[in-house]
Amino acid sequence: MPVESGTSSAARQAKQKRKSHSLSIRRTNSTEQDRTAMQRDMLEGQDSKLPSAVRHNLLELFGQVEREFENLYIENVELRREIDTLNERLAAEGQTVDGGDLSRGPLKAKASHSTSQLSQKLKTTYKASTSKIVSSFKTTTSRAVCQLVKEYVGHRDGIWDVRVTRTQPIVLGTASADHTAMLWSIETGKCLLKYVGHAGSVNSIKFHPTEQVALTASGDQTAHIWRFMVQLPTPQPTADTSQVSVDDEIDFSDKDEADCDGDGSSECPTIRVPSTTLKSHQGVVIAADWLVGGKQVVTASWDRAANLYDVETSELVHSLTGHDQELTHCCTHPTQRLVVTSSRDTTFRLWDFRDPSIHSVNVFQGHTDTVTSAVFTVGDNVVSGSDDRTVKVWDLKNMRSPIATIRTDSAVNRISVSVSQRIIALPHDNRQVRLFDMAGVRLARLPRSNRQGHRRMVCCSAWSEDNPICNLFTCGFDRQAIGWNINIPALLQDK
Repeated sequence: MPVESGTSSAARQAKQKRKSHSLSIRRTNSTEQDRTAMQRDMLEGQDSKLPSAVRHNLLELFGQVEREFENLYIENVELRREIDTLNERLAAEGQTVDGGDLSRGPLKAKASHSTSQLSQKLKTTYKASTSKIVSSFKTTTSRAVCQLVKEYVGHRDGIWDVRVTRTQPIVLGTASADHTAMLWSIETGKCLLKYVGHAGSVNSIKFHPTEQVALTASGDQTAHIWRFMVQLPTPQPTADTSQVSVDDEIDFSDKDEADCDGDGSSECPTIRVPSTTLKSHQGVVIAADWLVGGKQVVTASWDRAANLYDVETSELVHSLTGHDQELTHCCTHPTQRLVVTSSRDTTFRLWDFRDPSIHSVNVFQGHTDTVTSAVFTVGDNVVSGSDDRTVKVWDLKNMRSPIATIRTDSAVNRISVSVSQRIIALPHDNRQVRLFDMAGVRLARLPRSNRQGHRRMVCCSAWSEDNPICNLFTCGFDRQAIGWNINIPALLQDK
């Protein structure tokens, strides 16, 4: 009668154990639905302030967590059994992997290699499983706090800038590379008015602090001031576009944006002639803003200068020179006669016009690439963003070094800081929009998938905290602006 060798016996035992493991998994899957139903019934019987949809979503996530760790546990048990089988086989051959025999060369190498493989398998399985769990949880949490509300489609080219009026009626303004600026109803997403007075790309739009007047800067080397009157349409019920599955967060899209050429602007009134034209620059006017009070404006140009104009007379009051390369942005303080200009020379400059007889300037150095924007906050801070993938928070009383630095994975474009909670919205070249606090702590990332969010570079962000429908707006080179509802209390509570 043939005698079974130790090797074939060990193989048979391993095969039986793998079969037992397979049956165990089948049993686990067969009772999974019953267990989920039982947990759902228990959850519904408990008192909770969470909406039922959120509670069910959490239940599914924790179910995923349990299943993943259960599978990991089963695999770990099976691996330990295989190690024991290997030890038994080596012991039958007069060898062992315990104790001092491991110091022998060939056996030590064999045992070490086997252990290394098992360890690597465990690490890989654990990392893949837990990464999936964490990613799903973050996605769901982000959607609960940040929801896409409305898309504003009608421009024929990328949108450089987006702003909200400061006076009633509250409307949204966009500046586009298609040579136009548009005003939109925030509630309905319809175009209310189109400005076509520029002969080049419209690079920025800002609204007068107290009047229905807009200021636009253009690639035609001018800045225009134009008055507008709009009548808001009756709001219509909107579909909820924020509910998409977790799997949709995987980005399939580099969609062709030809479908973005909507007809939202086809029937809106048009303004063709400005009330005032400001034209002293010798290059592209990249940005413009109103000084406090609205009687003066400042413009920034690729001719390396910023100009200060009197609105009533259209005369040039001051030419602000000193930057070594093209300017990229300018911003004014909301309550003081302060101006900050950004440049490709990796610096931004603070210009002080509070004393009419003395116009001081301070240079802020801290970035290693183009400073794409620098904006004031309420108080004594300036926040700057750069192509070097960082955002820095500065104290005006100490300009030698930033008080906080945010490091990201993509170039940062025109940032915006909320007035009340001082939350920084970062639009990126990689189509993402992230939210940080002034201490540099990341709060959230706006949802983006093949169904919602931007499909091209995000150029600008703008807060409108008093608006009950959309309190954050973004725009990009996918030819659309997007209105978001950010649950700020929940955002800060999660922090």
